[in-house]
Amino acid sequence: MRNHRKGHGIDAITVRGFPGDDDRALVNVGGRVFSASMGRSGRALLKREGDGATPIARMSLLYGFYRADRLPRPRTRLVMKPITASLGWCDDSGNASYNRPVTLPFSGGCEQMMREDGLYDICLVMDYNVRERRRNMGSAIFFHLKADPERPTEGCVAVGLRDMVWMLERVHRGTAVIVMP
Repeated sequence: MRNHRKGHGIDAITVRGFPGDDDRALVNVGGRVFSASMGRSGRALLKREGDGATPIARMSLLYGFYRADRLPRPRTRLVMKPITASLGWCDDSGNASYNRPVTLPFSGGCEQMMREDGLYDICLVMDYNVRERRRNMGSAIFFHLKADPERPTEGCVAVGLRDMVWMLERVHRGTAVIVMP
């Protein structure tokens, strides 16, 4: 598989577990390697809602969000939508809006996208249980910014701001994020 086509961008990003540390990873983007955070429970072949694991899967990048009040719109081929105070993401598997963006206030369980900790200042939506949803199989599996000091995610993949900005200039809708076993 080719990782880069002239004028098209990066076609695949690989995420490999960090030796001896289940919630850390190495992310390879076009031959450049970044350190990353993964789920507090490591990786899982069978992802379940709330298990804290990053799914072992091939997930396409769909679009992203960014905090326009904190950052300029990132340079990227992806559609990037500004995060507003009323933006949430449904994690209630019994709700019809499960694993979809919702408007706050929202009666079901959801995550607020405008966070104080900055993790979602840039947040990319990966196609994990998005286009073909299955109840209780995991929601809000994003590629976002990692915490400082570094800590595990709830099942997402997270990199530093400088690495994210570099990566965004090279990816496109459909770039595959491949979390390896």
